[in-house]
Amino acid sequence: MNHRSGSGSEVRAAQSVAQVAAMIAIIALLTWAMDRLLPVNATTAGFAYLVAILFGATRWGLLEATIGSVVAVLCFNFYFLPPVGTFTIEDPQNWVALVALLVTSITASRLSTRVRRQAIEAQERQQELERLYALSRSILLIDSAQSVPRQVVNQVAQTFDAASVLLYDHTTGDMYRAGREEFSGTEEQLRQAASQGTQLHEPGERMWITAVRLGTQPVGALGISGVVLSDSAVQSLTNLVAIGLERARAQESASRAEAARQSDELKSTLLDAIAHEFKTPLTTIKASTTALLSDKPPKPEQQREYIVLVDEEADRLSGLVSEAIQMARIEAGQVRLQLEETTVPELLESVLAKLKTTLDDRQVKIDTSADLPPVMIDREMMEMTFRQLLDNAVKYSPPGSPITILVSAANGQVVTRVQDQGRGIATAEMPRIFEKFFRAKDTRNQVPGAGLGLAIARAVVTAHGGTIWAESKPGEGSSFCVSLADASHITEGAA
Repeated sequence: MNHRSGSGSEVRAAQSVAQVAAMIAIIALLTWAMDRLLPVNATTAGFAYLVAILFGATRWGLLEATIGSVVAVLCFNFYFLPPVGTFTIEDPQNWVALVALLVTSITASRLSTRVRRQAIEAQERQQELERLYALSRSILLIDSAQSVPRQVVNQVAQTFDAASVLLYDHTTGDMYRAGREEFSGTEEQLRQAASQGTQLHEPGERMWITAVRLGTQPVGALGISGVVLSDSAVQSLTNLVAIGLERARAQESASRAEAARQSDELKSTLLDAIAHEFKTPLTTIKASTTALLSDKPPKPEQQREYIVLVDEEADRLSGLVSEAIQMARIEAGQVRLQLEETTVPELLESVLAKLKTTLDDRQVKIDTSADLPPVMIDREMMEMTFRQLLDNAVKYSPPGSPITILVSAANGQVVTRVQDQGRGIATAEMPRIFEKFFRAKDTRNQVPGAGLGLAIARAVVTAHGGTIWAESKPGEGSSFCVSLADASHITEGAA
């Protein structure tokens, strides 16, 4: 910080010397012109010097104008007051003229400098107001999906064109940086400012460290350098930053509340859906067991039918419970992928083997491209995904109709399409088919299910960094497509 301070002082000193030299040069040039090129009397010379000094006061400042006034008085005495060519003054009236020129020049310079300073300050205040207004708008438009404090500190640096900005969040203990240079203060200074509610600003330095308060309570500290700010602008700036930090707190609290609300809503909807879906298989199981346990047992062939019904409905109940558990795990963010390298055809063979009873008499045709690359997947989770898609194809297509699975590779992706010959999906319902608990109007009372299968499939594919979508035309069947990156395109960070 001291090194930067010395450099700034040296620059200002050099600039001041250059301006004083320019003022003296103007007086010298004016003297030469009035003495050699266009001889004038003493009165005209005095007015000319006064105009030149007023110009210097307006252009640079009081110091340059005062030095110019002294030089002008000396030149006026030497070149225009008799005896010319000496600094001697014989006529007392010339003393009056000389003093009058000096006093008038200095007084006019002070007035001109004051007006100039007031104009500059007014312009600076106007710029500060414009920047504060722009910052307030930027904070209101901050994207809540990203880090709010990081966006706030970036907006402060951009809006005020600051060399560096450092924001300390007292609640989390995090530091956020922005700007083209390293901040000249220290992190410890910001922590002290936040804990003690103090402000640090060295006169003449373009660096501030100030507490950020929300009401009377410090919530952080802001450090900004490389920009000139008034005390009122710094206070307004910290108030805006405090609003930004409070907005982050409010959004975080709202997100937690919304997550809790959605969790409760999920539990309630899940229980309602499961209770509804459990009724049919439980009714069937109860009726079958009642018949088997009756005083007049059914014939052996009928007993087998009842037992098969109980077994099928028990599998159906097991599937519903598994879907509910998986959906709850996904919603809670408890899914951890165990990736391993495998091929999609190999995965599909395993899925079809486990769905042999469900597929029954369905013909399932698998058409794969040659030299398919392997993929990095969690086998258990991805098998569940394809089971959902195949089960979906069975439910929503005519009995006995074939199901086709196409697997191809292009542009580093392995794409699998599960095609059925069902009635298709209505255009209005396409955007919602992957939503939890969504069931199509014309099939919700005809096809069993809780509306979780496709939602689970989407969550699993998304967790793998893949994409899932549906292609369908009413009356022409549907295709559910899954795109996964091949193993060679999975980076270590992505995996």
